[in-house]
Amino acid sequence: MLKLDHLTVIAPTLAEGAAHLRACLDLDIPFGQRHHYMGTHNHLLQLGGQVYLEVVALDPDGAAPPCPRWFGLDDQASVRAAWESGRRLRGWVARSDDIHAALAGREDIFGRAVALPPAAPAFDFSLRADGALPLDGAAPCLIDRRGKARNMATISDLGARLVDFALEHPDPAAIAALYESLRIDHPPAIVKGDAMRWRAQIETPGGVRELF
Repeated sequence: MLKLDHLTVIAPTLAEGAAHLRACLDLDIPFGQRHHYMGTHNHLLQLGGQVYLEVVALDPDGAAPPCPRWFGLDDQASVRAAWESGRRLRGWVARSDDIHAALAGREDIFGRAVALPPAAPAFDFSLRADGALPLDGAAPCLIDRRGKARNMATISDLGARLVDFALEHPDPAAIAALYESLRIDHPPAIVKGDAMRWRAQIETPGGVRELF
C-alpha cells in the first residue's frame, strides 16, 4: 500500500519557487533544508496529517552528487521549460513500507531504490538512471522511511491544508491502472486533458487557493 507523502513544486531556482507559492497561496514559506548529498535545497510547508509540500531546486552552492539528482533537477533546461509552460506543481512522492516490492517489475518506470543520505542512510528513494521523473511526473517517486514517520515538527505549519489533488492526463485509464496496481491509498483524481498537468486545492487562512 502506498500513501501520499508530499507534493513537489520543482523550480529553476528556489527564489522563483518561493515567489510562486506566495502568488498561489499568499503564504511566505520558510526555508527548509539543504540536501548536501543531492546538491539541492527546499522550502517546506505542512498540509495536514503527515502530508506536506516541498518546493525544491538545484542548490547553486551545492556539490554535484555521485548519483542523478532527484526530481529531474540535473536537466535544468527541462525544468525551466516546464516552469515557463506553467507546469510548476510537477508531481508527488508516495510513501511505501516496502519499496523493493513496489519497484519489482516496474524498474523501467521508477528506477531503483537508493539509500540516502549515503553516509548514514535514513530512507530509501526511487531514482531512475537518467534522473527523470517517473512518467514525467504522472507516476510518483517512491520513498521508504524505514519504519519511521517524518518528523513534522521540522516543517512550518502556516495553517494550510490539502483539500484536493488532481491530474489532467491524455490517457487517464493507463495512469489509473498503474495506480491500482501500486495499491495507492486514496489516489489522486485523474481527468482527461490535452496535456499532463497537476493541480491542488489548498485551504489557507485566506481561503481555498489553487496550486499548479
